[in-house]
Amino acid sequence: MNERRAIIEVHDLTMRFDRVKGFRRKVIGEVRAVDGVSFTLDEGETLALVGESGSGKTTTGRCLVRAVEPTGGSVMYDEDGTMIDVLSLPRKELNRVRQKIRMVFQDPFSSLNPRMTVEQLVAEPLYINKVVTSRAEARARVTELLDMVNLDPNLMSRYPHTFSGGQRQRIAIARTLALDPRVVIADEAVSALDVSIQAQILNLLKELQRDRNLTYLFIAHDLSVVRYQSDRIAIMYLGRIVEISTRDEIFTRPLHPYTELLLASAPVPDPRIKRVHLESIGEIPDPAHRPSGCAFNTRCPYAQQVCRDERPELREAKIDGDSHLVACHLWETLTLSQHGFETSERS
Repeated sequence: MNERRAIIEVHDLTMRFDRVKGFRRKVIGEVRAVDGVSFTLDEGETLALVGESGSGKTTTGRCLVRAVEPTGGSVMYDEDGTMIDVLSLPRKELNRVRQKIRMVFQDPFSSLNPRMTVEQLVAEPLYINKVVTSRAEARARVTELLDMVNLDPNLMSRYPHTFSGGQRQRIAIARTLALDPRVVIADEAVSALDVSIQAQILNLLKELQRDRNLTYLFIAHDLSVVRYQSDRIAIMYLGRIVEISTRDEIFTRPLHPYTELLLASAPVPDPRIKRVHLESIGEIPDPAHRPSGCAFNTRCPYAQQVCRDERPELREAKIDGDSHLVACHLWETLTLSQHGFETSERS
């Protein structure tokens, strides 16, 4: 089997927002929404970005396409064998790269213009990027795209409000695919949908990935969805990645206490499985007032003085030859529970 090559390499990505106060909007501090994030995205894979609300997942995804302008770092994109820094591109060249790195947003009710028909919505990127020159050519391409996402092309004259949430998300996916992207950033793409509809959209995404060799950055918080969809998983906490490994490694052998806590918090639809009780201390801290040392030390039941004094770097944990990165001073001395559960038969 051929080794996958990296299509995107993110190095030390940083996004800081000013904190302002009063009518004159005086700057009184900053919030580090993304704080030195680094990872690679391999061609044809699905990398899931997981964490609580406020961990910086969505901001990271938006930084990759410069929907917000990062304050530091680099995003290297493989364009025809040459790595180019997306963050240093002038606007004209950035628009070219954005055709190949596209986003699917969380809420299909707000991501589609209610005053445009499905045909207009899906065809809009074709016209803007001058992929088509005539209405007939655009309509033929829209028909093809709607077929691709299993929507009846005869409905293209209707407006978004006449469709269900799942159908709207299919329209959004068709619009995303209009420019034949290589990378799709799916930002909580199924979290606003019913569970049965989620399964349909997830299966559609898998089918499109297989047929079109798509690469996904899959931003989510639902661990059951992540387990089904991803090849690798990156765990984020307060703007930093604290653990990265394959899906199976994360779910069966977590190395970071925060990962253990996330897994233990996930509901399991099996009455025979008894949950191991794991305690965290308090809530996620205010990103504007980050704890010193390891950001998780204020909630970690295993924290020691070194955790309060020194910030751990993301480094390789050599276990059975598997690629596993973790940012924890104590990972070698901890025995974390698998899934946060222990199995026992109940009478």
